[in-house]
Amino acid sequence: MIGLDTSYVVALAVREHPAHDAAWRLFETEIRGRDGSMALTPQVLTEFAHVVSDPRRFERPLVLGDALSLSARLWQARECRQVAAGADAVSIFLDWMTLHGLGRKRLLDTMLAATYRAAGVERLASTDWRDFELFDTFEVVRIGGASAERP
Repeated sequence: MIGLDTSYVVALAVREHPAHDAAWRLFETEIRGRDGSMALTPQVLTEFAHVVSDPRRFERPLVLGDALSLSARLWQARECRQVAAGADAVSIFLDWMTLHGLGRKRLLDTMLAATYRAAGVERLASTDWRDFELFDTFEVVRIGGASAERP
């Protein structure tokens, strides 16, 4: 199972994204048709809808309703393992923020990483892979350029 960062889901959904092809390759080879092969949190879906519907970020943004429809399809897909933050995730989040001396710009990614860690997710797909290497707890699948890479 691979946890999906918002940046990966954005690349998957937005054709003009430079990592779109690489995101689709990963989806086709490791997720599609495999029950429970991807982990998603409500946080990722919320941030995804916000980002892909923003006309300042993309030449052809999605209409919010379409972004929410795609979010619902992903959330309800047989490939999706729905993951939510609980008390364990909050404890990990608070520990990591302090341990690594992180500031406010790292709040969301740290909470996402803590949520996935508490749920037992060991792999994470992201175009912003550097955001997660610090925690040294995931195999981070780097999505970008011409191919998906593993460190």
